[in-house]
Amino acid sequence: MNTLLSVWTWFEIGLVTLLGFILQVALALVTWPFDRRRYVTGRCLRLTGCMAAKLTPFWRFGVHGPVPKQLSPRTVVVSNHESNADPFLISHLPWEMKWLSKASLFKIPVVGWGMWLAGDIPVTRGDQGSAKGAMARCAQWLGRGMPVMIFPEGTRSKTEELLPFKDGAFRLAIEQGADILPLAVSGTHRALPKHSWRFATSRGLVTVGTPISTKGMTLADVERLKGLAREQILALRSTLAPLTAVGGDPALRAP
Repeated sequence: MNTLLSVWTWFEIGLVTLLGFILQVALALVTWPFDRRRYVTGRCLRLTGCMAAKLTPFWRFGVHGPVPKQLSPRTVVVSNHESNADPFLISHLPWEMKWLSKASLFKIPVVGWGMWLAGDIPVTRGDQGSAKGAMARCAQWLGRGMPVMIFPEGTRSKTEELLPFKDGAFRLAIEQGADILPLAVSGTHRALPKHSWRFATSRGLVTVGTPISTKGMTLADVERLKGLAREQILALRSTLAPLTAVGGDPALRAP
């Protein structure tokens, strides 16, 4: 039964993604001449992800706790990374952000095209030139008043343990005078386990932390900034764990 439902779920996600992409293309033709931040096509992609999650029979995703309606334009958002389902969950938040994502995703038909239309930023793991170019692109988006979204672990954890944070997001925030905004996700580790194509029943929640100002910081403060963000993410995730555990509180708040 799980196999059949998983096949159906992939079909549903693919269909919703295709319809969302068609709408994205139509919106791009109308809005790109004056929408330098690609806000409209970006929000279309995030809402497509949110809709796909809502229609998935395995997932009950939502937002926990208060959420600011807007972000400071110069914000680097960072989150722990449990699963490929994380973007579907984080898309429930009501803001547009440009996502730093692995370059291989941009090669997937429809999905990658939609990410490109949204203005997301590809990066090739282990390629210093690619990483440098991606950070420059992130800086350009911040300069246009568009927050960026980065998973500082760089990859999904094979367990629920938080991996070491890479420097990139924090160097970027200090160099651009941007705030760091920590998020925490919980429950997605079961939603779509790493290296598996089968879905599993999951209550996934995302919660928003407190912005960390980088005012007065220099690159010598990167480690301290990483530590502050890590502490928040660990604390936020601990508040979600009882709610997303099997048998936990099923009440989810829609955004």
